[in-house]
Amino acid sequence: MSKLTIKTGTEEDFFKRGRQLAKAADRGEHLPEERILSFEDPADVMKLITTTRLALFRTVKEMPGSITEIADRLHRDRSAVKRDIDELERAGLLTVAEKVLPGHGRMKEVRATANRFSLQAEIA
Repeated sequence: MSKLTIKTGTEEDFFKRGRQLAKAADRGEHLPEERILSFEDPADVMKLITTTRLALFRTVKEMPGSITEIADRLHRDRSAVKRDIDELERAGLLTVAEKVLPGHGRMKEVRATANRFSLQAEIA
């Protein structure tokens, strides 16, 4: 995926977007390589995208690695980084996959799911 959009929207907006994508798929049209993560409350967006988690996303995007490596690069406690990675993974911004190390076992590698993401918030 190349782009992720995090925005505010209503339940109606969500289902409208779903119907549009389904109709486009039925017509055999190419679907955009974009994922939209929608929140009804702008405060929920702010809970997810903190300054610390934004720095974490940028670090992972720049160079994927293990949780320990990422924590070292950020000069943060590994357990705190793990909690933030878990939240960003649940939201779809990061992926954690097991990687086999030749003759050395396995590690969990953290990668960004998109090359970029945009934030959109509308407050009425």
